[in-house]
Amino acid sequence: MSSRHPAPRRLAAIDLGSNSFHLLVANQVGGDLQVVAKQGEKVQLAAGLDDDDILDEAAMERALACLERFAPYLSDLDASDVRIVGTNALRAAHNRQTLIDRAEALIGHSIEIIAGREEARLIYLGAAHALAEVHGRRLIVDIGGGSTELIIGERFEPLALESLHMGCVAYTQRFFANGDISEKAFRAAELAALSELANIRRPYQELGWQDPVGSSGTIKAIAAVQAAYGDGPEGMITRQGLKNLRNRLLKCKKLDKVAMDGLKSDRARVFPAGVAILCAIFEAFELERMRYSDGALRDGVLYDLLGRNTAEDSRASALLTLRRRFDVDMRQASNVRTTAEHLCAHVADVWPLSQEQRQFLAWAAELHEIGLAISHSQFHRHGAYLLENSDLAGFSRPEQQALAFLVRAHRRKFPGKELDALPSASRSTYARLARLLRLAVALNHSRPEAPVLDVRLQADGETLYVYLDQASDQPLLMADLDQEARYQRNAGFRLEIST
Repeated sequence: MSSRHPAPRRLAAIDLGSNSFHLLVANQVGGDLQVVAKQGEKVQLAAGLDDDDILDEAAMERALACLERFAPYLSDLDASDVRIVGTNALRAAHNRQTLIDRAEALIGHSIEIIAGREEARLIYLGAAHALAEVHGRRLIVDIGGGSTELIIGERFEPLALESLHMGCVAYTQRFFANGDISEKAFRAAELAALSELANIRRPYQELGWQDPVGSSGTIKAIAAVQAAYGDGPEGMITRQGLKNLRNRLLKCKKLDKVAMDGLKSDRARVFPAGVAILCAIFEAFELERMRYSDGALRDGVLYDLLGRNTAEDSRASALLTLRRRFDVDMRQASNVRTTAEHLCAHVADVWPLSQEQRQFLAWAAELHEIGLAISHSQFHRHGAYLLENSDLAGFSRPEQQALAFLVRAHRRKFPGKELDALPSASRSTYARLARLLRLAVALNHSRPEAPVLDVRLQADGETLYVYLDQASDQPLLMADLDQEARYQRNAGFRLEIST
């Protein structure tokens, strides 16, 4: 007899880095990942940024050509099993949406821009899984094309996260733009990096670590070159080996003359800048050695994706911390969430929502009063500001914007301008979520002991019908709902109240 086993869940991550794009596809095997495909290409997106942070067409074409080659790996995967993240170059580019729109149309999946500290958290997650056998506190360093992330953590928990504006592509343009490799240019790059490191040097040293670890392409290349010249054991960078490498680069004199054993030709031009940044890190933190780890951003993205919408969802933990920090009334938050979920279930047939969208409604319900910590006046605006501008682990910038919109929209005039700022494909859905949240807030306005559930909701297209039990003895509630109907009518929506 043959037994049938369900196909494993397949996940994919793409890291749209400032220097390289990376694809990682893996099967979920228990709580671990089994890699089935791995691709990487030098795109040098950051090199396409002009002085006004506008991406040129040539860089966009390189990016799209790379994504076209990655696309077949994603064709059979659900949206919930794919995460594509953009980092420093896309954070900086003022015309990033132009590239994002073209890329999303090409690959059929959404692209998220993540903040620097979120990038650092995901890098740590990837590195920590690769180093799971090692105990003690670690310093993780990742030198990218446009930024460098430095993280201190233990096991799978980061203790300090920082993303600094220094990377091998950006520093090549800034300090080696004329193609010369001189002591003056090299030291200028090191001093600039030391300046970036100055703000975190003391707190990082006070926190301390036992194990310095480097990840991703620049540090992998440095370790490979050192090993090729016998300057240290394989996979290990030493202070003396780094000094020897610096001297070899100075002897090259020109970027187009950089050629060394162990160094791939497509990395040669940005290699000196990467070495200068690592020299500064060794100097700032008085390091004697650093080992290389395979774990990187793309690995962290996959492990984070694995935990999404589970008890290990980092986003839920981040929001719980935020609620506690700003002393949110947990009973009222829970009541509004329960009512919102109740209303959502009533309209599920007409307004189908994904698990992720329902989760955002629940989170917005739990956080809708967070702005009270600042002021009661306009607290929905204060709450939206906090959510959009806080460092929230696990959230991309578009996700924070969407959550901030829901909190901004939970009371008073419906915020049409903020709705229009959301991606066009999601506006209808988030308008619906906001309307459900507004009703849940209105129904619980009197701050009852238990959530209000004696209400039925029906949707007919975009029209909502509210049916209340025993409404005649609730004049305040009826007044609140009548006012809400006017707010929604002014925004172009129809809300009918029936008793």
